[in-house]
Amino acid sequence: MKIFAVALSLLFVSACGDGGVSAADTSAPVSTDAIPISAIQGSGRVSPLDGQVVSIAAIVTGDFQDSDDDETRNLGGFYVQQESPDADAATSDAVFVFDGDHPTTDVATGDRVEVTGTVTEFFGETQIQATAVRVNGSGTISPTDMNLPAALLTRNSDSDLISDLEAYEGMLMRFPQKLTVTSLRFLERYGEVRLSEGGRLFQYTNSNAPSTDGYAAHKETVASRTITLDDGQRSSNPARIRHLNAGIAADYSLRAGDSVSGVVGNLRFSRGSGSSGDETWRIMPTEEVIFADDNPRPGPPSVDGAIRVASFNVLNFFSKVDSGSAICGPRADANCRGADSELELSRQLEKTVTAITQMDADIVGLMELENDTSDSLTKIVHAINNRSDGRNYTYVDTGTIHTDAIKTGFIFDTATIKTSGPFALLDAGVDPRFDDSRNRPALAQTFAEIETGATLTIVVNHLKSKGSSCDSSGDPNLDDGQGNCNVMRTKAATALADWVKNDPTGSGDPDVLIIGDLNAYIMEDPLTALQDAGLIALLEGSSNPYSFLYDAQSGALDHAVATSSLAGQVRETIEWHINADEPPLLDYNLEYGRDASLFDADSPYRASDHDPIIVGLELTN
Repeated sequence: MKIFAVALSLLFVSACGDGGVSAADTSAPVSTDAIPISAIQGSGRVSPLDGQVVSIAAIVTGDFQDSDDDETRNLGGFYVQQESPDADAATSDAVFVFDGDHPTTDVATGDRVEVTGTVTEFFGETQIQATAVRVNGSGTISPTDMNLPAALLTRNSDSDLISDLEAYEGMLMRFPQKLTVTSLRFLERYGEVRLSEGGRLFQYTNSNAPSTDGYAAHKETVASRTITLDDGQRSSNPARIRHLNAGIAADYSLRAGDSVSGVVGNLRFSRGSGSSGDETWRIMPTEEVIFADDNPRPGPPSVDGAIRVASFNVLNFFSKVDSGSAICGPRADANCRGADSELELSRQLEKTVTAITQMDADIVGLMELENDTSDSLTKIVHAINNRSDGRNYTYVDTGTIHTDAIKTGFIFDTATIKTSGPFALLDAGVDPRFDDSRNRPALAQTFAEIETGATLTIVVNHLKSKGSSCDSSGDPNLDDGQGNCNVMRTKAATALADWVKNDPTGSGDPDVLIIGDLNAYIMEDPLTALQDAGLIALLEGSSNPYSFLYDAQSGALDHAVATSSLAGQVRETIEWHINADEPPLLDYNLEYGRDASLFDADSPYRASDHDPIIVGLELTN
C-alpha cells in the first residue's frame, strides 16, 4: 500500500501515554506458547503470520461479543492488547479476536485471556479466529491518546485517501480533541458518524479558486483530519440507531456541526458493518458517547424585508409513485423518482409543506419538481393552503418544460403578489451556449407587489449536476475542485447573465433576482461568470456559506444573485439550515426497514437534502 507523507506543519499524530497495564496478581501461569501480538501485527498492512495458528496472552480492552448481555456491541468477538508494549512504534500491540455468534467463553473488559486460533485478514483487519479462549485473571489497559490530523496517509482498496493508522490497529485509543460531526449519511445504514478535527469540513472551491494542485492538497488535508465513529455492530440497518439521540437534552437529535470530545474506543479498519460501505479507520466506542449541541436546530426563519423570496430544491417531488415503470416525464417514458409508495408520497408532501409553510415566503422558486403539466405543483399548493393561516398560494402555470423528468417552478401568495406578464424560458433555442439537454431551462417570471405595485423578475434555475460525466461533450472533470461538467455550467451561467440583461419577460424593470441550484460552489467558474457580468452574489459576504453536504464536506450549491439595481433593495439573505445538517434517516423514505415513528410530519427538518435560501426585500420600484 503506497504511503503519502504529509507536511508536518499541517498534519500530525501524537500518541501519549504508554498504554500501560496495572494487572491483578490473580492470574494462572501464562502458556509458554504465547507470542507477542506485535509479532502477529507486524509493520505492514497484512500480518506476517497470516494463516498460521498462534497463541497469545493479553487483556480484553473491548467486549464486542455476540450472545452476551450487551446487545449494543456485536462484532462477533473482542479486542485484546498485550500487557507490555513492544519498542517498535510501527507495530500495533492489539488485535481483534473473532469467536463467532455463540462463543463458549464470555469475556469482559479487563479480563486477562489466553487465546489460540488462526491469524486471518478480514476486509483489511488482522484478526485471530479463535479455537480456544481461557480467562486467566484481570488487568487494565490505559487508552493511548491520539490527536488528528494524521501524520501519514494511504489509499484503501477503493483508491480513496485515508489516514494511515495501521500502527494502532485494534488498540484502545482516546481522541481528546474536540471532533466535529461532518457527515451523517450512513448513520442509519452502518451506524457511522464522520468526524473531523478543527471544525466542519468545507468543499475546496467554497472558499478557494479552482486549482488542481490546491485541490489535491485539500483532499490530503481532509483525509488526515477525518475519523469515523462507528456503532460497534456488524449488522447494517439496526433497529436501534445508537448515536442519533446521544446528547444531554431530552429532545436532542444529532446534526452535522455538533461535536464530541474524549471519545474512547478500539481502532478498527473495516467497511461499514463488515463488507459494505467505505473502507476506512473506525472508532468502536467502549464508553458512552455524548455529543455537544454546537449546531442547534434553527426555528422558523426571521428575515428582514417586506417581501420574502425563497429558493427550495424539493428532492424529486413527483405526483406519481415510483413503481419501477417508465411512466413519468412529459412523454410518460421516463423513470419516476421520489416516493416509492403512496405512504411515502404522503409523508414527502407533509414534510415539504411543513418546510414551505414555516418559510412564510411570498414567492418560492422550486427545483426538482416532476415535469408534468401541473399535478406536482397542484398537490403542493393545495396542501399548503389547507394548512396555512393567512397565505393563499397558487402557481405559475408553465405546463411541461422540455423533456427532462424534472423541472423548476414558482408558487406565490396571491394576497401579496401577482404575476406581471408571461413567463419566459432560457434554452438552447434562445442561446446555444445554454445546453438544455443537460441543464434544466431557466424559468423567468415578473412579479408585482400588490401593495406598492413594485415589480421584480425572478429567474429560477437548476444547472447540470457535478456527479455525472460530460466527457462526451469534451467537458471532463479536471480535478480542480469543480467536478464534472464545469464548462457546461459556466456557459449556461454566461448565457443567463446576458439573457437577464436583455429583459426576457419585457418588464421594463432592471430588478432581477437569480435563484436556484446552480450546482457550483462560491468560487467556481459559473459564479465568477455571473459576477464578471456585473451581477452580485448575495451569499458571497457570508463566512463559508453552505446549503448542501456531500462527501462529508459542506458547501453552497444554492444561490441568490441580484442585478445591481436590485441589490440595494435586498435587506437580508439567509440559508435556513433545516436539511443539509440532518441525517437522511429523518426524511420521508421507509427504506431499509426504517422505524416509521422517526418521521415527524410537523417538523421541517430533513424535508430535502438542500437547505432553502431566503431573501428579504424592500422593493422601491
